[in-house]
Amino acid sequence: MRRRAVQMIVVAVAVAVLITGVPMAIFGGLLVWDDEQRTLDLRAAGLARAVERRINNGDELDESMLLPWVGGDVQHPASIQVLGPDGAEYRTGPDLEGRVLRSAQLTPSGATVVMDVDLMLVQWQVARVVLLIAAGAALALAVGIVVARRQARNLSAPLIYLAASAEQLGSGQVRPRMEPSGIEEIDLVAAELVRTADRMAGRLAAERQFAADASHQLRTPLTALSMRLEEILALSEQEDVREEARASLEQLERLTGVVEELLKTSRSASGGTTEAVHLHEVFVQQDTEWAPAFAEAGRALVLDDPVGVPVLATPGSLAQVLATLIENSLKYGAGTTTVRTRTSGKGKNTGVFIDVTDEGEGVSDDVAPDIFTKHVSGGTGTGIGLALAKDLVTADGGRLELSQRRPPVFTIFLNALPASLDPDVVLPQGGLVTVGRRRRRR
Repeated sequence: MRRRAVQMIVVAVAVAVLITGVPMAIFGGLLVWDDEQRTLDLRAAGLARAVERRINNGDELDESMLLPWVGGDVQHPASIQVLGPDGAEYRTGPDLEGRVLRSAQLTPSGATVVMDVDLMLVQWQVARVVLLIAAGAALALAVGIVVARRQARNLSAPLIYLAASAEQLGSGQVRPRMEPSGIEEIDLVAAELVRTADRMAGRLAAERQFAADASHQLRTPLTALSMRLEEILALSEQEDVREEARASLEQLERLTGVVEELLKTSRSASGGTTEAVHLHEVFVQQDTEWAPAFAEAGRALVLDDPVGVPVLATPGSLAQVLATLIENSLKYGAGTTTVRTRTSGKGKNTGVFIDVTDEGEGVSDDVAPDIFTKHVSGGTGTGIGLALAKDLVTADGGRLELSQRRPPVFTIFLNALPASLDPDVVLPQGGLVTVGRRRRRR
């Protein structure tokens, strides 16, 4: 797209330069040629008048009278030949060889004045004008190329942005992050993608709700039926009845397995819930929620996102995980609680680490190995929060670890949003493209 746009604009500029530049060069050269010829004619006519005046006054003609007319700093040197009425010949000026530009004048008394200039000098004057016009055309073409590349970027960048948003939508993110491009047609397509994303989100939510309802509605009667069959198996004294009960239980177990497999397939086919999450927005929400509690406890909460790279996560799950870690730091830690991001250090944004630390005593050595196991707690808690937080992060394809015991540092690793999906990276330098917004015709 960008290359085609550049080619189209460059071709248009080149055609415009050719249409205007070639005639301008031709007419400019002709104008210079005519000007040189006219100037030479004026010089020859002036010399002819001077010769005629000397003849009328009875003065003698000589070569010294011709020297002022040879030329100067602003005129080309001329070779002058004067034939008097008596046939006498007078010459001055350089000897010119080859082709010349000539002007001849005849006086009323019969004297002839011939003035020649080197044709190469005149041609050089014409060539200078043509070269100047050619340089201007080349400059105009270069400016056209620069403008073409910029305009092509302004046109193609929103399309790349739109393609990245569509790719996010196709990869399972039902609400891709979109910004207006300022180009009406592209914004209309983007708006339609947003509406499509909303419809897909509604359908996925309905499917997930149906799966949850089906799970609840099917498990309850299957469990009740299983209990009745087990009761019949335990209480019946007839062997054939017991055998039928066993067969029914086997069939029921297979049915339960089929239902579980269908529910699992339904969940996996519905697509993931991860999306491009800007950690700064999550940090702002967490600061708003927990800052008053930390202030009341006389402590500080610092949330910093120096990396600024979007991650793939479920916004609600990530907020719950951070809330769990911050709450544990508030209850069991001390000093300033810091939540800060850092890169994976592999040269590319393959992942982002979120470190949650404070200045407390840390995690004891006997609790640390099982800190993420359910019902294991170093304090008075239930021991469920960290286990649930680890499961939530794992479900999003990340990790939650205790990277340091004293002082305590809990680290969340999340996958960074690929460059092919991030609208802020997929653009050429400058990121968000803003161009003039056109007014829609009514």
